[in-house]
Amino acid sequence: MEKFKNKNLNMISSALTQRESEILSPLATFSSTGGRRSHEERLAEGYRQTFSVDVDRILHSRAYTRYIDKTQVFYLIRHDHITHRVLHVQLVSKISRTIGRYLGFNEDLIEAIALGHDIGHTPFGHDGERFLSELCNASGIGYFQHNVQSVQFLDRVERKGRGWNLCLQTLDGILCHDGEIHNQALKPDREKTFETLEREMSVKKTDPSTKLIPMTVEGCVVRMADTIAYIGRDIEDAIRLNMIQRSDLPKESVDILGNTNGTIVYNLVTDIINNSFQNSYIAFSREVSDALRRLKEFNLEHIYMNPKIKKHSGTIKKLFKMLFETYLEDIETENRSSVIFTGFLENMSEDYLDNYQTEEIVRDFIAGMTDQYFLRQCPEDMRPEIRFH
Repeated sequence: MEKFKNKNLNMISSALTQRESEILSPLATFSSTGGRRSHEERLAEGYRQTFSVDVDRILHSRAYTRYIDKTQVFYLIRHDHITHRVLHVQLVSKISRTIGRYLGFNEDLIEAIALGHDIGHTPFGHDGERFLSELCNASGIGYFQHNVQSVQFLDRVERKGRGWNLCLQTLDGILCHDGEIHNQALKPDREKTFETLEREMSVKKTDPSTKLIPMTVEGCVVRMADTIAYIGRDIEDAIRLNMIQRSDLPKESVDILGNTNGTIVYNLVTDIINNSFQNSYIAFSREVSDALRRLKEFNLEHIYMNPKIKKHSGTIKKLFKMLFETYLEDIETENRSSVIFTGFLENMSEDYLDNYQTEEIVRDFIAGMTDQYFLRQCPEDMRPEIRFH
């Protein structure tokens, strides 16, 4: 009976593979091409398709669970309807899969990249990333980049240092998502290997301005969808918090994209589909791209750099420095009662312990913290006040 069941499952798997060849675009990344470092994993996948396995592994990672309390833009604010990191990645996944479905791309690969792309984010969003980056660079381990750290978590830290052995195409899409960079068009750089991945991670830590291009059309879609997911949503959150008014939005952008998150998302998605269909690249039209760029500039000036959300940044920066230095000392003095031992290094693989400097271990520990866990590690009298809205 068991043999009969396995035969049926293998037939279903073969049918799914055949269906991909029939319905996906020639530009798409087929599941059969998914490559892992450890080839023995092919047997463990059984009847499941390669990128679908990656989705499951990311969803079941401990780092994914911690998305629930990671800042998207607004930190130290208690409000039930403000976007957190976990919602952002779900929105990126939904938007990019919608685009991928209409263009005939691999939705499993898209979902894996989308769900994993921000796993390396620090507590307290981009401010936390900047503070940790300064500490890392000063300690000689290079700049901290959340996209590089996302690969670090999934590939080398998770499962007590064994990693999830994800496909190259998934890890590359995560590394190259760079949603803050504005592109009108993206054409995949297909000729990559695991050696390329290692080189690009190293270069990015040395020079954060280095521009990376995904190796798949699916990675290009997620990169575009990242911007689509946050641009209007951040506006709605800022309006909710009385930081801006809808009438403040730049008229040149509003006339083309609309002035609500729903219309902005719809118009951007529609434009990408229209301009990318049957092309070898993913693109906005020039008009829509310019409108989006102006809207990103507006958000940067009026939301992301708004003094109202920087009120406690100085305190948060001091706390990052304090924790970084504390954990360095705890490791160097082998303070086994420290939380970095009990909560992170306990049962960690020898491979991880042998291959990472003390500063890199501290980086990995702090980067993985949620906002609240971070604050709980700090003296109570130093914790900034949480505002309720």
